[in-house]
Amino acid sequence: MNSILVTGGTGFLGSNLCHRLISNGDKVICIDNNYTGRLQNIADLLNNPNFRFIEHDVCSPLSINDTKIDQIYNLACPASPPAYQGSHSIQTTKTCVLGAINMLDLAKKHHAAILQTSTSEIYGNPLIHPQPETYLGNVNPIGIRSCYDEGKRCAESLFFDYHRHEGVNIKVVRIFNTYGPNMDPHDGRVVSNFICQALSGQDLTIYGQGNQTRSFCYVDDLIEGLIRMMNSPKDFTGPVNLGNPGEFTIKELAQKVIAKIGGSSQIVYRDLPADDPCLRRPDITLAKTKLGWEPKIKLDEGLDKTIAYFETQINLFKKAI
Repeated sequence: MNSILVTGGTGFLGSNLCHRLISNGDKVICIDNNYTGRLQNIADLLNNPNFRFIEHDVCSPLSINDTKIDQIYNLACPASPPAYQGSHSIQTTKTCVLGAINMLDLAKKHHAAILQTSTSEIYGNPLIHPQPETYLGNVNPIGIRSCYDEGKRCAESLFFDYHRHEGVNIKVVRIFNTYGPNMDPHDGRVVSNFICQALSGQDLTIYGQGNQTRSFCYVDDLIEGLIRMMNSPKDFTGPVNLGNPGEFTIKELAQKVIAKIGGSSQIVYRDLPADDPCLRRPDITLAKTKLGWEPKIKLDEGLDKTIAYFETQINLFKKAI
């Protein structure tokens, strides 16, 4: 049984990871300030003797003195485009950089392995397609997305410097678009946006003409990749891409959601935000080779599961009022 600390543990990915680790028989310490996470995502775990929640902002140092920590998953960071492009931009950079430093120091103290969830956003608006880990990216360092893009790039740099100079056992993954249960309906990600709009009978909003492409990975597949990476041989640090190489245009995604939910929703078009990547698809050759990992859940199946989750959430909300 491992003792595992998960930062950002009440968020979308973090809460799914906490549930998976608990089901694996591990002890989990969940860290979050609930800045963008939601306690309801871990409500069913709070009475589990192997689960512990600590409200804490990773921008401040963290001490855990009563438990030896074996592994740290650093997931803490706002990942909502409206949040990190708006009033939360400075907090996003602080979380990426200060949070990385504080968690790396904690890993060093406990001699723990630490995994950084980096992002496909470090590739920016890519000039190489699909994107391999060797691609250095095409990022605007002063744009409205740069707090997230450059924050994650800086975090990667910190991880590798702590590995080279402090001997910290690191793992770095670059996550591509992920979706599934426990997404916040208001976080501005395209899958949750489309599903919630369609379920409420609203038109689906596409930015630009909808020709930009994304690759959508269901959350269970992603969590499996994180765990395999954490438990890979010590000399494999990454970075490694984790995502579904199946590529769809945003318009195709919208059409799929409308077809599955039905109703009167139409597609409406708005101006494309600055620095929005035109193409996004992972080259997962390294993940296949080193981790034996590739996604198993197709987009249609994942959308069905995600729509069912949001339908349940909407029904619970209606009963509450």
